[in-house]
Amino acid sequence: MKRTLQLVFAGLLLLPLLASAHGPTPVKLIKEIEVNAPPEKVWGIIGDFCAIEKWHPAVYKCESTDGNNKDSMRTLTLEKEGGPVIKEQLVVWDAEKMKYKYRIKERPIEVLPVNSYLSEISVRPDGKGGSIVKWWGRFYRGWMQNDPPPELNEEAAKKAVGGIYDAGLANIKKLAEQ
Repeated sequence: MKRTLQLVFAGLLLLPLLASAHGPTPVKLIKEIEVNAPPEKVWGIIGDFCAIEKWHPAVYKCESTDGNNKDSMRTLTLEKEGGPVIKEQLVVWDAEKMKYKYRIKERPIEVLPVNSYLSEISVRPDGKGGSIVKWWGRFYRGWMQNDPPPELNEEAAKKAVGGIYDAGLANIKKLAEQ
């Protein structure tokens, strides 16, 4: 009996250690912007999977393997010719619902410190003749082990993705409201 109690007590002492050893937890980030333009106009700007080169200021060039078809891959060159490259796969494209979902397949960790990134961008009416563009992502931090360095922790991941969303949404608004 004494031995059993010792084992139970030892197990209870280990519980906090086990809880802290679970690794990263998923992060969900949602950004929205109101646009003073009808949804059809906004979708016309962002609706094509590779149109991101026209509306996102960080994307220099986009090349697609299969347009808006499921599993199409787009290769994004950032900033300039020869800049960092991100490869993304189209998961869902729905023109009727004005949305598409994609996942990152390859990225330089120093540019985008995330893992298992899945995202969706959509346009819906705001009820006043304008639109709401919603961009959300679900991802893990760049460091999948415990004790990440600052540049690969949850805050770094949120900051990087949030910056991408903010810059893209602001430019969509600017282009649609011209």
